[in-house]
Amino acid sequence: MAQNMRDIKRRIKSVSSVEHITSAMKLVSAAKLRRAKATFEKTTEYFHFITDSINEIFNNASEVPHKYLQGSREIEKTCYIVITSSKGLCGSFNSNVIKEAAHNIQTETGEAAIVAVGTKGRDYFKKRDVEIISEYIEPPENISFIATREISRPIIELYDKGEIDKVVLVSTMFINNLEQRVRTQQLLPFIIEKNPDVIRVEREIEYEPSVEEVFNYLVPKYVEIVVFGAIIESATCEHAARRMAMESATDNAREMLSDLSLFYNRARQAAITSEIIEVISGSEAQK
Repeated sequence: MAQNMRDIKRRIKSVSSVEHITSAMKLVSAAKLRRAKATFEKTTEYFHFITDSINEIFNNASEVPHKYLQGSREIEKTCYIVITSSKGLCGSFNSNVIKEAAHNIQTETGEAAIVAVGTKGRDYFKKRDVEIISEYIEPPENISFIATREISRPIIELYDKGEIDKVVLVSTMFINNLEQRVRTQQLLPFIIEKNPDVIRVEREIEYEPSVEEVFNYLVPKYVEIVVFGAIIESATCEHAARRMAMESATDNAREMLSDLSLFYNRARQAAITSEIIEVISGSEAQK
C-alpha cells in the first residue's frame, strides 16, 4: 500500500510539472498570437489591394506574355512552396500542411520539388527523397519582406529558364482563433478567367517600355507579395494552433491531477483504516 501511495505521489508531482509548463506555454502563445494577429490584420488590407490590382491588370490585359499563362507549356516539374513551422507542440498544424502537399505530389503527374519554409516540412520531404530546391528555417514571424525575395526570386528564375513548369503554394489560412484551414494556391502559370467580379477597364492600356518588361517586373512582385502574406498568415495560424494545443494539454493535466488526487486520498484512507484495524485487532488479542 505504501509503495502504491509513493507511486501516486510521484505521478502527481510529474503531472503537476507538466501542467505548469503547458500553462506557461499557453500564455506565451497567446501573447505571440496577439502580436502576430495584429501584424496580419495590418497587412491583409494592403496585400489584398496589391493582389487585386495585379489580378485586374491580368484580366484586362490582352497581351500577357504567353509563358505566364496556363496551357503555355507541358507540366513536367512542379515546385511546391510548403510553409510549416520550425517547432512542434502546435497540434495538427504542421501535419495538415504536409499531408496536403504530399497528396498533391502523389496525385499530380511529373516531377516534384520543394521550397521549404520551416524545418518540419523540410525534414518530412527530405526523408522521402523529394528534391529540396531551397529551405528557410527562420521562424515565420521573423521572416521579413526582403527575405521573402530570397524565397521567390530563385523560383521565378527557374520558371523563366523552364526548369520548373508550375509553382504551387501550400500554407495555412487563418479563419479565426479556433479554426485554421490548409490552402493550396497555384501561383504560376496564371489561370486567367473571365471573372465577373473583376471590373474590366473599357480603354486601351499602354505598357512602357513594353508588355514583356512590365510583366517581367509585375510577376516577381506578385509572387513575393503572395508568399510574404502567406508566411505572415501561417505564423498567426501557428500561434493560434499552439495556444489551443497547450490549453487542451493543460486541461488534460488538471483532469489527471484531479483523478490522481482522488486515487491518493482513497489509498491513504485505506492505509489509515488498515492501521486502525491492526491496532484494534492487537488490543483485542491482548485481552
